[in-house]
Amino acid sequence: MAITVALAVVVVVLSTSAAAAAVSRWAELGREVTYDGGALVVSGTRRILFSGDMHYTRSTPEMWPKLISKAKRGGLDVIQTYVFWNVHEPIQGQYNFEGRYDLVKFIREIQAQGLYVSLRIGPFVEAEWKYGGFPFWLHDIPSITFRSDNEPFKRHMQGFVTKIVTMMKHEGLYYPQGGPIIISQIENEYQMIEPAFGPSGPRYVHWAAAMAVSLQTGVPWMMCKQNDAPDPVINTCNGLTCGETFVGPNSPNKPALWTENWTSRYPIYGNDTKMRSPEDIAFAVALFVARKKGSFVSYYMYHGGTNFGRFAASYVTTSYYDGAPLDEYGLIWQPTWGHLRELHAAVKQSSEPLLFGSYSNFSLGQEQEHKTPQVEFRNITLELAPKSISILSDCRSVVFETAKVNAQHGSRTANVVQFLNDINSWKAFVEPVPQDLSKSMYTGNQLFEQLTATNDETDYLWYIVRYENRANDGNQLVHLHVNSLAHILHAFVNNEYIGSIHGSHDGPRNIVLDTQISLKEGFNTISLLSVMVGSPDSGAHMERRSFGIQKVGIQQGQQPLHLLNNYLWRYQVGLFGEVDRIYMQEGTYSVAWIDINNLTYHPLTWYKTTFATPVGNDAVTLNLTSMGKGEVWVNGESIGRYWVSFRAPSGQPSQSLYHIPQRFLKPKENLLVLVEEMGGDPLQITVNTMSVTRVCGSVNELSVPPLQSRGKDPKVRIWCQGGKRISSIEFASYGNPVGDCRNFSIGSCHAESSEFVVKQVGGDVIFQYCQPSLEVTHAPESKKAF
Repeated sequence: MAITVALAVVVVVLSTSAAAAAVSRWAELGREVTYDGGALVVSGTRRILFSGDMHYTRSTPEMWPKLISKAKRGGLDVIQTYVFWNVHEPIQGQYNFEGRYDLVKFIREIQAQGLYVSLRIGPFVEAEWKYGGFPFWLHDIPSITFRSDNEPFKRHMQGFVTKIVTMMKHEGLYYPQGGPIIISQIENEYQMIEPAFGPSGPRYVHWAAAMAVSLQTGVPWMMCKQNDAPDPVINTCNGLTCGETFVGPNSPNKPALWTENWTSRYPIYGNDTKMRSPEDIAFAVALFVARKKGSFVSYYMYHGGTNFGRFAASYVTTSYYDGAPLDEYGLIWQPTWGHLRELHAAVKQSSEPLLFGSYSNFSLGQEQEHKTPQVEFRNITLELAPKSISILSDCRSVVFETAKVNAQHGSRTANVVQFLNDINSWKAFVEPVPQDLSKSMYTGNQLFEQLTATNDETDYLWYIVRYENRANDGNQLVHLHVNSLAHILHAFVNNEYIGSIHGSHDGPRNIVLDTQISLKEGFNTISLLSVMVGSPDSGAHMERRSFGIQKVGIQQGQQPLHLLNNYLWRYQVGLFGEVDRIYMQEGTYSVAWIDINNLTYHPLTWYKTTFATPVGNDAVTLNLTSMGKGEVWVNGESIGRYWVSFRAPSGQPSQSLYHIPQRFLKPKENLLVLVEEMGGDPLQITVNTMSVTRVCGSVNELSVPPLQSRGKDPKVRIWCQGGKRISSIEFASYGNPVGDCRNFSIGSCHAESSEFVVKQVGGDVIFQYCQPSLEVTHAPESKKAF
């Protein structure tokens, strides 16, 4: 077996090396997981393992079986997940393992489908998740310093990790007990912040490793991005290109593991989506295997899912890693899924020499960087594309090329199934600007830190103050100056809206509102609505981070800025804060819903209507392009924040479609509630279904036959997802067609009977069920076919 690397101009040929590893205390049962310098060793056998991250919290239990099944069909051996402390212990000592948070059920489903589990307990996870996975009550523990050699933190961290391990043991879920968990993770990317803690940092690393090992799970522990992970904990790599950046195991007896191969970049409001090509992902995997002797690769994410409710971190969109091999809705994302599936099969075909061989390098020349050269290897002529790795079987036949995608392509479509434009079906409620100061939640002669004041249970906190404008101040221009460390600020003076300001993920931490205002003689009420769009998910000393309004001042004419920081401030959360009871039925909180056609514009408005459940099993979404910023609930379930008014550089919203899982829908009438803080037109909202509506594929005489077909000739195989049928053939050409799967045209060579032949293969004009529906074998003289 050989691997040719176009960029690195290397061929790798392999033979034996092994080292003994620690014996599990369950070894006598014949089920143990150890490791050596080559790989994880499962029941005495070294394994090359492909893994994919799926987070049980970002989907629903009804979705789990299909997601796991599609991952298995994609060639995965392992499902990897974080464990999210703040969903399991939202209140100190009160635990929740139900519904989307049923960790045991999720793991049992993985086991039922014959896959392993990599359990990343953390309990700090980052993961673009609210507060990095820590419950906010941890912030209030006296004398605590997160993620350091600090006794209060270590006590609570050890308590949660022990609870999870004990639960897994009780359920028999570790591999030596007959379960699927073969490896666990403690901490997460700590090396990134360790210097901030001085000598306490290394002490904490050693404590965390020893604490985890002492729990005797019977499977190895790992630390990612921790080059000095103490023995026997394995140090692993996270990143885009671990084949280049990984420093390697810190012991010759540890294997090379890649715990996060980023399949795209997580999206944030105000940015365009950054996708990663399947060619680039496959190249990175193959390079890690070839150059670093990698034996475990986990895709982060393999299915991203949805950040329901308020669990997304600062500025992170509700949709999470939609460009992963399985998209947000659980649809197979082609060609990424198919290209990686072929890669997994090709690597597995050569697992024996990779796991038990020695590596040798041969230079093939210096010409591969910018063109496709021909090279000679063991009397075989090979064509190497730029930045590509070719995998050979028996050092003779190419079975996979990372830069050549032969997998089927697919196009996803959001089909409108219902317009919510009936003005008579909508009701509205205007959130009042606080005027009755007797209802204030807190009062104080200072500006409160926002997350502490709200306990991070709501995004919204009103800061309210009274300011006396004396008659002798005259008609001078008056400016209000507000400096905030929150993400959005809406300002009102005497109940009149005067303006808003917001920040961005990559901008400065503070936002500044400086605007002219009008003051009446006597007392004026200044009401400032401070808004968080997620809480931080990373960084040193998270317990010290401050958010909310930092400075408020009034400037009249040429006078110096008059600070109001030490005035008597009052604080309210209002209905915005009632997230857990937001069903908003008639009468709740004496809310008087009005017809939308009687509504005058107000930036703080609730809307509600009902919509019918779409027919069929396709994923359901709301198109909220016409709205501004807020949160949306369906039948009382929050499907997340939306912020479509914050446009990306392309001019488009960072996210306009919002996923409604089938689990959230009723058989008939569904209650839709939105809170809108920046305007918007709810009459343009639509209910859509999401599906793959167009598929295509192409091969030529130089294409590598798919390994799953076990044939000797290139093939095109076209199939539909979800039991759908191919209804028509838009284009078929046997010859040299021009273009790609978005736009085709016939080339100079074309067989007139192409379309007829393709239709006949599929079962006349209307195809049979699509898997398998089309399998066309091309003779060596063929050029290309779509």
